[in-house]
Amino acid sequence: MPVWGTLVGLGFRRWSAYRTAAFAGAFTNTVFGLIRAAVVLATVGVAGGTLAGYDARSVATYVWLGQALIGPVHLGAWTDLAQRIRTGDIAVDLARPVDPMLAYLAADLGRAAFLFLPRGLPPLAVGAFVTGLSLPATPLPYLLGLVSAVLAVGVSFGCRWLLSLSAFWLLDLRGPTTLYLVLTAVLTGLAVPVHWFPPWLATLADATPFPSMLQAPIDILSGRITGGAAVAGLGVQAAWLAGLLAAGSLIFRFGARRLVVQGG
Repeated sequence: MPVWGTLVGLGFRRWSAYRTAAFAGAFTNTVFGLIRAAVVLATVGVAGGTLAGYDARSVATYVWLGQALIGPVHLGAWTDLAQRIRTGDIAVDLARPVDPMLAYLAADLGRAAFLFLPRGLPPLAVGAFVTGLSLPATPLPYLLGLVSAVLAVGVSFGCRWLLSLSAFWLLDLRGPTTLYLVLTAVLTGLAVPVHWFPPWLATLADATPFPSMLQAPIDILSGRITGGAAVAGLGVQAAWLAGLLAAGSLIFRFGARRLVVQGG
């Protein structure tokens, strides 16, 4: 545990060195939030004022919570591990007395902890001023939402870890990375809420870990699901996290056995 805490702290310190980049990311998230809010508000207006349980205020809240979580959860590409596998630097990680996957996970949690403030709060503040937010008045949804957000970061890491492990077998990850970015943009609920999907696409999304990255924490933080349903949502996220980390550990060991690094 002391090692784990140290690695989380180092991840926080590493990303805190890029404060300007963090605030630039917050500006970008805010601009795209304004665009997304305009689109979904128009959609709800055309639908007659409500759509799949969302009215104008709740769908705007959905957008701004999503923009606040994009940075910490990290829905984009991640190439650190793949580059280390390609260059052979992964041999250094294998020589350390710490499980590489858990070490990277700890650093990623530190990254998320830092980005929550400079990239998460500004979009929410703008959203509250421009469209207004519909948030719970009791503390429990926020406590459960915090747990859900942490699990979402872990699920995102597990997916990015598995994607990066394909570097053991592939020379070029641009194809898998592009596919991954398309899937995260759609199936996480980033483009539109998963609840707006047609039944066949909603069923497909529910069979993947992607809704656990964004849709689940937003549903809990916004109070759309409460009580037992919220706890069940956390259970789904935890199950995906455990499964992804187990698969990631197994595949990493298999890939490391076939790795050939110059010099031995």
